[in-house]
Amino acid sequence: MSAEREASGYVIAATGLRAEARIAARAPRTRAVAGGGDAAHMESLIEQAIAEGCRGIVSFGMAGGLQRELKPGTCLIGREVVHGNNRYRADQAWAARLQTRLPRAELVAIAGVDHPLLTQSQKQALFSATSATAADMESHVAARVAARHALPLAVLRVVADPQARDLPRAALAGMRADGSTDTAAVLRSLCKDPGQIAQLVRVAADAGRAYWALLRCHRRLGPGLGLIDLG
Repeated sequence: MSAEREASGYVIAATGLRAEARIAARAPRTRAVAGGGDAAHMESLIEQAIAEGCRGIVSFGMAGGLQRELKPGTCLIGREVVHGNNRYRADQAWAARLQTRLPRAELVAIAGVDHPLLTQSQKQALFSATSATAADMESHVAARVAARHALPLAVLRVVADPQARDLPRAALAGMRADGSTDTAAVLRSLCKDPGQIAQLVRVAADAGRAYWALLRCHRRLGPGLGLIDLG
């Protein structure tokens, strides 16, 4: 660990994809882990990363919209994370710092899910059950570990998958356990069902908007994605 991190600690950014992790890791004093959509693997990675001076955990990356009006690229700050019967509150001071630096972001409830939401009906059902604005597969894991270790929690997510759209299975076929992309698996899925191609093109375009939004967010937040300079 560097002298800088020894002196001031670091934040763990919990992401699903390596591409998201690379963005988060650009922020000073931030260690990013990518769980690849596997909750148990994600939890293990966060636990391993905590030991050397972690000061907080942020769930960082893309999310699926649960409200129809949310457009791809919309930035969301979580005030709480909902998972089943559990509700985890985000750290208020950290959330306020995010709001100050990202004034266009919306402060919302985020739902954690253990499996991808592929259809509009699945998203509508989760919204009805939780009233959450968006969902992802990492926030509840980050929240659970943060609560266990009494660490501050933040959630910064950008909408990539709007509510009013089904996800093609090819979009998920290529997700490896380490958060990287298996292009061959995507192509195999498309060969089996070429009708997914148009959907996948739209998904890729929306993901591109979300990635650019994540980049803009991280540039505004500073060390530890907005936590470290809170003192």
